Amino acid sequence: MGTDATTAPPSTEAAAIRDGLGARSVVLVGMMGAGKTSIGRRLAAALGLAFVDADAEIESAANKTIPELFAEHGEAYFRSGERRVIARLLGEGPQVLATGGGAFMDAETRAAIAEGGISVWLKAEFPVLMERVRRKSHRPLLKDPDPEGVMRRLLAERDPVYATADITLHSRDVTHETIVSEGLAALNQYLSNEDRPT
Repeated sequence: MGTDATTAPPSTEAAAIRDGLGARSVVLVGMMGAGKTSIGRRLAAALGLAFVDADAEIESAANKTIPELFAEHGEAYFRSGERRVIARLLGEGPQVLATGGGAFMDAETRAAIAEGGISVWLKAEFPVLMERVRRKSHRPLLKDPDPEGVMRRLLAERDPVYATADITLHSRDVTHETIVSEGLAALNQYLSNEDRPT
């Protein structure tokens, strides 16, 4: 009887990555639509780690959806709650943690991620992002007459900050398995470099 991805034993590469992580988490950052949840779940399975979605944890803690939190309390209130939830989750590693698109923009959250995780930017180009986010209606920052303009503005603001992540992984229209394989290789390389004396 075969085993599925969630129960298959981690590969030698995955085991080496887990050893290198210690208590740290792999933290996925990037724009909405970059694939943080879909890639994150598969990456976690490949590593034999838990997958945690920060947005889902925020909704669970608040007992409200993220669009409701934005509508009722505004973005500043939401970011404050997001900061606390991510800090708590980082203390529960190792895991693969997917963060919301704006989380990495917060300096405190970036510092917490640097201390308790390895940040991986899932970088996707504008056409890919727009095609993906158009399929979903729950994006509060895109509730605008000009969603393309909003997306371009967000990319201009956020990409330079995302670029400070430890690893950049290109999210594009290839199989999820391809991206996961590239992610494993990049994590292995990053951790190997950490081990080398400077």
